[in-house]
Amino acid sequence: MTQAPPPADMTLQRSSRDASGVPTRIAAWLATHLPPGADPEVTLLTGSDANGMSSETLLLDVTWTEDGETREGRYAARVAPAEEDFPVFPEYALAEQYDAIRLVGELSDVPVPQVRWLEPTGDVLGTPFFLMDRLEGVVPQDVLPYNFGDNWLFDATPAQQRQLQDATVDVLARLHAIPDAASRFGFLDPGRHGHEGLTPLARALARTRAWYDFAIPDVGRSPMVERGLAWLAEHLPETDEAVLCWGDSRIGNVLYDDFRPVGVLDWEMATLGPRELDVSWMLFAHQVFESITGLLEMPGMPHLLAEADVRETYERLTGVTLGDLRWYDVFNGVQWCIVFMRTGARQIHFNEIERPDEVEGLFHCRSLVERLLEEVGA
Repeated sequence: MTQAPPPADMTLQRSSRDASGVPTRIAAWLATHLPPGADPEVTLLTGSDANGMSSETLLLDVTWTEDGETREGRYAARVAPAEEDFPVFPEYALAEQYDAIRLVGELSDVPVPQVRWLEPTGDVLGTPFFLMDRLEGVVPQDVLPYNFGDNWLFDATPAQQRQLQDATVDVLARLHAIPDAASRFGFLDPGRHGHEGLTPLARALARTRAWYDFAIPDVGRSPMVERGLAWLAEHLPETDEAVLCWGDSRIGNVLYDDFRPVGVLDWEMATLGPRELDVSWMLFAHQVFESITGLLEMPGMPHLLAEADVRETYERLTGVTLGDLRWYDVFNGVQWCIVFMRTGARQIHFNEIERPDEVEGLFHCRSLVERLLEEVGA
């Protein structure tokens, strides 16, 4: 079986929403949250399509009147996708994302945006959203991936790239150090979905299995994913650790200034579980992009986010010895395949690609996951 290379244009349409009425609707909604007579005006700058595969991010400028003076705000709106737009996840708990960002800002010095207003009903834009302050910085791009070249991170010096890497690992260390995470972030525990009594990791695996079942009807079953899920269930690590896990812990979800994080974004995969979940995801996400450059016979960035370097930095910063990451690599490989099942279904829906002969033709990480499964004997 072969893996199809990615298209030259990897831009993903995320929504069929008509943006023309968005400013008026948000302005009317904000008028109910701002002081009387605020008369807010909203300018929609653009959506963000260089990064992320799931939720919409809308960039807004807002002006209003308060205490007789003109006020200005620069915001980003995080908007849940509509059901007809083939969402990546079965549900989008925007209130939980909002609370996770808020609590991280209150309980740590991890740089997160200040969250402002939450619209949980979907009455304004058709789906829930929240507004947060818009931070200034640059992001390692997903489209086209940063390791393809011709961008600020690829062109940086090795010392600058290592500075970015170490500073981002430090973000994980500080998140995982937040005390009493199981209590403070209990709303993120996958046990709330009916898997009480299992360890946090077993609950995460059960939730991933349900996610796969959600993806099947639109694109079909994946023998490779099912092999991975079976192996994961058989080899589940015996740990009940429950730190705050960012979830989508990729450098592509961080705003940087001078190669240091100034904004940690995208909390829709946040959960409770072993710290290895986050460390492995950070490494594996880079390997997904590296596997694509390998298919295209491009040089990539094999020196960035090497496991030995990341492990040494994390253990030095935390004083905690990480366990074997192989189970977590397989787990995250399975999750990336499910992501591509959903984004592939969306691309087919929007006529961006043709339906492949087999679902695994959608997996840009196919060769990487196949190799992993062979190595563990799955």
